[in-house]
Amino acid sequence: MTTPTTRDLRAQMMPRRPGMPGKIEKARNTRQALLRLAFYLKPFYLPMASVLLLVVLYSLLALLGPYLMGVAIDRFIGAGDTAGLGWVALLMLVTYLLNNLFQAAANWVMASVSQRALRQLRQDLFTHIQSLPLKFFDANPAGELMSRLTNDIDAINQAVSQNVTSLIASLLSMAGILITMFMLNAWLALATLIVVPVMFWFTQFVAKYTRRGFRELQKQLGGLNGVMEEAISGQKVIKAFRRNESVVAAFREHNQAVYEAGVTANSYALLLMPLTNVLGNFFVIVLAGLGGWLALQGLVSVGTIATFINYGQSFIHPLRSLANMYNAIQAALAGAERVFDVLDTAPETPDAPDALKLDQMQGHVRFEGVRFGYHADQPVIKNMTLDVPAGQMVALVGPTGAGKTTIINLLTRFYETQAGTITIDGVDIRQAARAGLRRQLGLVLQDTFLFADTVMENIRYGRLDATDEECMAAAEMADADHFIRQLPQGYQTVLSERASNLSQGQRQLLAIARAILADPAILILDEATSSVDTRTEARIQKALLRLMQGRTSFVIAHRLSTIRDADNVVVINGGEIVEQGSHAALLEKRGFYHHLYVSQFKGQAI
Repeated sequence: MTTPTTRDLRAQMMPRRPGMPGKIEKARNTRQALLRLAFYLKPFYLPMASVLLLVVLYSLLALLGPYLMGVAIDRFIGAGDTAGLGWVALLMLVTYLLNNLFQAAANWVMASVSQRALRQLRQDLFTHIQSLPLKFFDANPAGELMSRLTNDIDAINQAVSQNVTSLIASLLSMAGILITMFMLNAWLALATLIVVPVMFWFTQFVAKYTRRGFRELQKQLGGLNGVMEEAISGQKVIKAFRRNESVVAAFREHNQAVYEAGVTANSYALLLMPLTNVLGNFFVIVLAGLGGWLALQGLVSVGTIATFINYGQSFIHPLRSLANMYNAIQAALAGAERVFDVLDTAPETPDAPDALKLDQMQGHVRFEGVRFGYHADQPVIKNMTLDVPAGQMVALVGPTGAGKTTIINLLTRFYETQAGTITIDGVDIRQAARAGLRRQLGLVLQDTFLFADTVMENIRYGRLDATDEECMAAAEMADADHFIRQLPQGYQTVLSERASNLSQGQRQLLAIARAILADPAILILDEATSSVDTRTEARIQKALLRLMQGRTSFVIAHRLSTIRDADNVVVINGGEIVEQGSHAALLEKRGFYHHLYVSQFKGQAI
């Protein structure tokens, strides 16, 4: 089957926010990413309000501590009032205890809210991925998608659960400190403001490059995950072809790219910390110098100077916290953009409200002037017309890349035709509900996929309400029962990932049993017996012939000996039907099919 390239498929995708009309731009700015993340926090407005209240309370308590220290110096230490000093000390202790208690409570509530919100985001992402067309998965490796479900969501989690309360508290603390400073002494407060514009200018400058760096880091991590996923799942091929060194080299290359992206992103982010240290020290020097001069002039008290220095250090602390947050925040925004990129990808065209259910099918299939290509200018199927009466067995044959599997992809609506129609019992399949259509189609693909579950449940996947007896009967018809019972736990044996503890032939037998259990109106076999031995193949052919009685069947097979009983052999070359007829008639015609058949048995080049 001809497949599209990643670049072309991505170019065809039109980003769209689910549930929103029209086309939107990809999320590449802070404001939009924050707004879309805030949407997931909206249902929890009451807990969020309690978090805000707790943050306000512990921020006010944090302001009260330095003020009480100034009071203690001016009123009680100078006057030698031990009792008054004791009461102030006790009040400061209660203040700091409540400050920490409220802070812990706010963090706990925020952690709970963030986990529920991210659970919904993760659910939306995974659910949306299930609704995407096959061309999306052709363009995006599994490792890349796994990275978005894990690394990117985790980056958002780190920022939301740990930094939202800190961000709010830092902003409130800075505002409260400034207001309190101006109430105590306007000149010293104005001196404090010297550091603010410098800090924000530098933060804005660095943030642009930091965010770009973390986005590139997340992208490179996705590529690295893809390499690791392929290397782990393809170990048999890697070892068989002695490609261990090349796999390690590919990993080294991607790992180096992650290293370089990480160094760049973190280097920009870490610039903020030394800057805040310098500004903090400068800030204390300014306050001490100016405050000392004002004290000598009798304009301020020593306690006020001590309060200001304490506030000054407290003012620098939220600035440092904001600087520290940029790592997590920029990584989260980059991760959020990548998550929303997937959510913005248009899903399969939804069924029309009046879509037909197709609960019952006779199985009369007709292709009328069908044209399709994975690229608009490179048709794979060219103006194809084919009529398949109900109950007929049709064999699709032809050289690799002729378009045989593409025909099946169109019939199942994995892809949509670009011209022409495909009808079943006279109904255009585009007017039918996909679920109802696919329920009537039984597929056994060349690339068998089994789940990490029991053998019984893998067979039951064909029809979830089937009994154990029905599953076993399907396995017997597929000639799989004998080897299943030899497994350690028989039908309750749990298969490993990708069923690697079974042979390829055994996996195909289970896939055939699954299709038999589904009891479809139309059966599709794509090289279903390509990986079994000749003896097993003969038994399966007999079982399949019994299964196909009264059903429309499409059989793709390179072993031409397996389709001698087909009612109609359709020969495809270059996306066009070049011949069709019975096996015997086509051999007698001595055309393209005869050439394929003879070359297969005599080893001649085509």
